[in-house]
Amino acid sequence: MTKILVVEDESAIREMISLFLTQQGYDIIEAADYQSAVKKLVEKPQLILLDWMLPGRSGIQFIQFLKKHEDTENIPVIMLTARSEEEDCITGLNTGADDYITKPFSPKILLARIEAMLRRVYEQSQNSIEIDGLLLDQNALRVSYQKNVINLSSTEFKLLKFLMTHPEKVYTREQLLDCIWGNDIYVEDRTVDSYIRRLRKSLEQYGFDRYIQTVRGTGYRFSPHFQDEMK
Repeated sequence: MTKILVVEDESAIREMISLFLTQQGYDIIEAADYQSAVKKLVEKPQLILLDWMLPGRSGIQFIQFLKKHEDTENIPVIMLTARSEEEDCITGLNTGADDYITKPFSPKILLARIEAMLRRVYEQSQNSIEIDGLLLDQNALRVSYQKNVINLSSTEFKLLKFLMTHPEKVYTREQLLDCIWGNDIYVEDRTVDSYIRRLRKSLEQYGFDRYIQTVRGTGYRFSPHFQDEMK
């Protein structure tokens, strides 16, 4: 169930939004001011509906807080505010809001904007794989950790992508040869071992070399669990 944080100081509006979205199947978290909104982030909302004018600090300052922290910087934010001037909208979007809706608004329009936002986020997530902070961007053909790019060769990238998209599953050298190089190209089994070593070396700086595990007598797997037998 998608979790949405509603940050709104006017209780009637907050309760109306929360009730409506709950009826649509969303899991709603409520906050009435800046400080309580910050505390609610531990519940890991997947989208935030945010008023501009809040007790304590503004919605704009809350967005700035989100963007300063790696675990919250990518949460989509839709601003719901009575501030309808063009400059206000530009300020909100330039600060990092993903959408801007002025009050009063139709609940059905709000729902449509939420669903469109979540579709967009889902489509973007489909183009990337992330495990424990190791991010593989399939569109950019880039691997990174905490915004540090990890340089890989084309074959290393393909090998890592295959392993990350099939975590915990053990693959023989023959299976990896077929999946990465293709069964119409002759490559010796030890070529797989060579590229595994290269890939581990590339990931070693950030500790992800341990995720590429050797299962003795069988092959390799990608796993964040280290209790298994390794070479």
